[in-house]
Amino acid sequence: MITAKAQPSKALLSPTNHALILIDFQPQMAFATKSIDGVDLRNNAALISKAAAEFKVPTIVTTIAEKSFSGPTFDEIKRVFPDQKIIDRTSMNGWEDVNLIAEVNRIGKGRLALAGLWTGVCIVGPTLSAIEQGFEICVITDACGDVSDEAHERAVQRMVQAGAQPMTSLQYLLELQRDWGRTETYAETTATAMAHGGGYGLGINYARTMFGAIEGH
Repeated sequence: MITAKAQPSKALLSPTNHALILIDFQPQMAFATKSIDGVDLRNNAALISKAAAEFKVPTIVTTIAEKSFSGPTFDEIKRVFPDQKIIDRTSMNGWEDVNLIAEVNRIGKGRLALAGLWTGVCIVGPTLSAIEQGFEICVITDACGDVSDEAHERAVQRMVQAGAQPMTSLQYLLELQRDWGRTETYAETTATAMAHGGGYGLGINYARTMFGAIEGH
């Protein structure tokens, strides 16, 4: 007989068991992105950035050719991490950049969540490379984009087949919160959801405004 236990799966993300890497959220990369609307992309980048900051998840921000070609990191990310040191690279595969790898090793997490542009180049590269070296990888797919739906979908499929776990931006936020009884992060989590969670966020705002509803009570 199997006995159920009131405890979460180790496969779930928690604030302390992973690091987040935000890759190439830059204008030049976004201009050619067609698999997701630019407004949605920026919204989801803000959502996961706020989630990581709220739960104090170690976060790496990296760019490619920032000053010479691709431009600055999205303001939605810079506003959340104003003092973050941004690691600029020349390599499309960030896993080949010694400075990025040094930061991954300094943080020391064996599980990484990745998001950025483009899915089929700058996300596939580090995902496949890290998995080969024994890391667990989650890809936040709706905070990624590529030059076509086909390019994005094939990239996600390729990474999943290699062992990566796909998830969405709102899923990332709620997986970190996981229990509405965690009152210390409740206010920020619901504020982020209301700002960036689409219809779900509208629902929270409506329930609060109309009849003072609060999750978990």
